[in-house]
Amino acid sequence: MAASSPPTPTTGASRPMPWVPPTVYAVVLLGGLYGGVIAPGPVRALRLAGFAGCLLLLIALDRREVRRHPVRTPPRQAVPLLIGRLALFAAAAGLDRSGVSRALFVLVPLTAFVAFGRRVGVLLSAVCVGVILLGNVLWVPGWYLRTDIVTDLLMSGLGLALAVVMASIAVGEQASRARLADTLSELRDSHERLAEYATRVEQLSVARERNRLAREFHDGLGHHLTAIAIQLEKAAVFRDRDAPAAERAIADARWSAGRALDEVRASVRALRDEDGAFSLSTALAELVRHVDGGPARVTLDVSGEERGFHLESLTALYRAAQEGLTNAHRHADAGHVAVSARYGEREARLVIADDGRGFAPGADLGDRPPGSRDGFGLRAMRERVDLLGGRVEVDAAPGRGTVVTVTVPRVPVAVGASSR
Repeated sequence: MAASSPPTPTTGASRPMPWVPPTVYAVVLLGGLYGGVIAPGPVRALRLAGFAGCLLLLIALDRREVRRHPVRTPPRQAVPLLIGRLALFAAAAGLDRSGVSRALFVLVPLTAFVAFGRRVGVLLSAVCVGVILLGNVLWVPGWYLRTDIVTDLLMSGLGLALAVVMASIAVGEQASRARLADTLSELRDSHERLAEYATRVEQLSVARERNRLAREFHDGLGHHLTAIAIQLEKAAVFRDRDAPAAERAIADARWSAGRALDEVRASVRALRDEDGAFSLSTALAELVRHVDGGPARVTLDVSGEERGFHLESLTALYRAAQEGLTNAHRHADAGHVAVSARYGEREARLVIADDGRGFAPGADLGDRPPGSRDGFGLRAMRERVDLLGGRVEVDAAPGRGTVVTVTVPRVPVAVGASSR
């Protein structure tokens, strides 16, 4: 069975209980020297010097190890260091006349616990108790009848047990500090990533809103400005021939200007999250009524129930109607434009068909951006409808007119996903 290994320390961690070994060495050195001086009989200077030399070597070894490995000694290097310490412990205990050197063996399970883990530390603690017991059995006759020997054995076992407990607490605390440091580091990284994501979301939101406003102004203001231009041309033509028709054209131009202003206000309300009532059927009827009478005759056919369709879907169809009528007046030279709206159970469909000049797929549409197959209006229409989960189909050919079909779901994809 493999021994459990101590936790891998985090950068900035410290060695568990670094003060314990130097303290034990200092206490044993002072106690041993004091015991060697006051012990009965002559002072044995060489023995005391050898004892002190062992303790000084232990102190130097400990300092060198801490300097080279501030957190934890690798197991491969910890094994020879532990063997060397055991040899010095045994030499110091053999030279010590006071018996205080037995306290050095308390460091064995402590060192092993930190370097190799819990199982090795407990095992070596039990080995130390067994060695002390075996020494008494072999060299102290009747040891079990001597109170001092039995007491010394019990105190040694208790000291070793306490050393294991202290090592367990210290290693556990070090592991907790390491986990806390890792958690704090992960939190800092997460905070930086969240800040980066927030910046990206803000940039994407700004870009999306900019595109939305560009579509709104193009589809709304562009259509109404075109309608105003058409009605003013009509008024100029009929000014001397048919005054009532000219007045009606000026009134329609005035209506288109007012409608453009209303749509700008509606865009501002949308920015403030202020929803207003909207009826596509009514809006289409007004649109066709004020556009009809220009160069092309415009008819409208509506069927089905509008109720239950989401505002975004209806708005997309209205913008498509504006764009289709604007293109028919500006580019197609159409004599008739037919607008039809169908409300189904799951989707609504708008068809704008004209009998104008048409165009070939990929032809230059005047306001088409470089590299784009569609003009800006058609491209904005596709973007708007795609975001809702709908589709735009354009059927056109030179001399055969143009048919634009726009289909949108009852509830946009994004709205339906968020509601679930």
